[in-house]
Amino acid sequence: MSQKNLALSKTNLIICGIAVLLIVVGLLLMTGPSTTVSGFEPDIFSIRRIRVAPVVALSGFALMIVGILYPSNKEKKGEK
Repeated sequence: MSQKNLALSKTNLIICGIAVLLIVVGLLLMTGPSTTVSGFEPDIFSIRRIRVAPVVALSGFALMIVGILYPSNKEKKGEK
């Protein structure tokens, strides 16, 4: 596939790939044991699951927006 047919440049795709990895890491950080009927699991309120994981996932979503809106080299040079 030639570069002319792609909507995003290579740099944009790399940024979007890093963003996807951050989102996946954030979601994986949220996983862990859950509370059941037979017992309460206090780990559901850990700092990792309540604060760190959502910040990592949201930073991935923000980076995805940056990756999509990042100007390509053609636009910087004024070419079409």
